[in-house]
Amino acid sequence: MATTVIMPKLGLTMKEGTIEKWLKQEGDRVEKGEPLVEIITEKLNFQYESPASGILRKILHHEGKVVPVTTPIAIIAEEGEALPEFEAIQSEVPAEAPMPAAAVRKEMKEHRERIFASPVARKTAQEKGIDLSLLKGSGPGGRIIQTDVLTAVERVQTEGVRPSVPAQKPADKLIPLKGIRKIIAQRMTESFRDTPHFYLSVEVDMSAVQDLKERVQGEVEKRAKVRLTLTDILVKVVARALKEHPIMNSRIEGDQIRLLEEINVGVAIALEDGLIVPVVHRADQKSLAEIATVIRNLTRRARRGKLSLEDVGGGTFTLSNMGMLGIDKINPIINPPECSILGVGRTIEKPVARGGEIKIKPMAWFSLSSDHRIVDGAAAGLFLNHIQKIIENPALLLV
Repeated sequence: MATTVIMPKLGLTMKEGTIEKWLKQEGDRVEKGEPLVEIITEKLNFQYESPASGILRKILHHEGKVVPVTTPIAIIAEEGEALPEFEAIQSEVPAEAPMPAAAVRKEMKEHRERIFASPVARKTAQEKGIDLSLLKGSGPGGRIIQTDVLTAVERVQTEGVRPSVPAQKPADKLIPLKGIRKIIAQRMTESFRDTPHFYLSVEVDMSAVQDLKERVQGEVEKRAKVRLTLTDILVKVVARALKEHPIMNSRIEGDQIRLLEEINVGVAIALEDGLIVPVVHRADQKSLAEIATVIRNLTRRARRGKLSLEDVGGGTFTLSNMGMLGIDKINPIINPPECSILGVGRTIEKPVARGGEIKIKPMAWFSLSSDHRIVDGAAAGLFLNHIQKIIENPALLLV
């Protein structure tokens, strides 16, 4: 019996998917559970496995097509087996019909007639192999006359070159906006268009948190077999601050604001073809060693394209650490439906006034982008100040 492959619905919010690549072609044998097609949702790129064994008899939607969930995208059946009625569906991109020869000749004739030249000039140009479209006429109204053609012939004979079109600039390189890049473009456009952003920044002394990292790094490596990073500590700090400021862990639902119980911190990871935000679920309940382990596993799977929808779903707040890229300050775009995102810049040593003295301190910019529909400046400022307070006094994580 023929099996209809549909665009899967892999989450409550998924409405459509983009077919990135068919891993099998029409006529290929496919086994149940074997990767069949790469599909991109608004959150990730994943391989959809074949729901049945058989021959891929018909592909109904081709690469690059955006398809609503539960829509048939292919048919799997055995050789000679009858297919469902929508077998007749053809490729969405119709082949361009060739222009009839008579029409081609007519178009060429009209093009030639549009060139303003005397009959004698046309005849001479045809005999001498000169392209009239490349000549500038010296006759009345710019008409090409025989003298213009003969001058061109003389130039060919003396210089060995024919009149040519002026040198063109090299063509610009075009990169198709597709796949994850296309999804990012759509989501960021919607976020920036529909969400009233506002931004707050504070420069933070990183001395204490660097000392903390050095003191506990050995113990974390011993327990989790991974190296502790600043991002791991920042996730712990953000989770603690969110617990004290619940309005920052919320989202808009219609004409209401929902305060979320779970604190799930997304960590922005840059991949070759775009950005992805895997999530550390219940980050407030995890130790530094556990957070480090989760982030390392998520990063590894992200780079291999093996993230699941659970890995990237359910985020309530996002952290974007741009320090490793040498960026001083960033005002990131909110990752909807979350209400805020924290951008962190690189740590650099600079002179700072402390107690009437100038001291050299490792400093970093922390920038918070928030949804003004949910959060006012005062609430966002208190939250950012709380993060600064914990960073500069990490012992507060124990209180």
